[in-house]
Amino acid sequence: MALAVYNSKRNFKETSEPEGLEGEKTQFRYVVQRHAASHLHFDFRLELGGVLKSWAVPKGPSLNPKDKRLAVMVEDHPVSYINFEGRIPEGNYGAGEITIWDSGVFTPIDAKHHTLSEQQALDGVKKGEIRFMLTGDKLNGEFVLAHFKSDNQKGNSWLLIKHQDTFAVEE
Repeated sequence: MALAVYNSKRNFKETSEPEGLEGEKTQFRYVVQRHAASHLHFDFRLELGGVLKSWAVPKGPSLNPKDKRLAVMVEDHPVSYINFEGRIPEGNYGAGEITIWDSGVFTPIDAKHHTLSEQQALDGVKKGEIRFMLTGDKLNGEFVLAHFKSDNQKGNSWLLIKHQDTFAVEE
């Protein structure tokens, strides 16, 4: 089960987080949650394959194409997590306050801006690169998540990069 790792890290008797059940039809939604845990970071989640593919972004997303933000891929989360806000109690995995910072929909695309199917987007994640257009409250336009591997990383390090478009900023 794709959510076995998610479920194994949580005690649902102590946390109000939703239990990990796979969703059905993907609606291509995304959410960015501000997570004030041991270290403040932002959780970037894309709804794909009945789950939320998830990355922890320490500095948060940027609308400046010059900013290449580290995005550490973490375990898949249940689709119901897309609306989760609240406090994860001390002593539990990810303890701290979670609020929704941004949300909306996304369209997976290729390098020529053609729309991809859900399976093509999932294949892109598996291969280490997914491009998408965001339409949200704060984030809009084209972004890419690209996997990279360094000697001291476990292989879950990615970069979240904003592409140059009408939504890009310079500051």
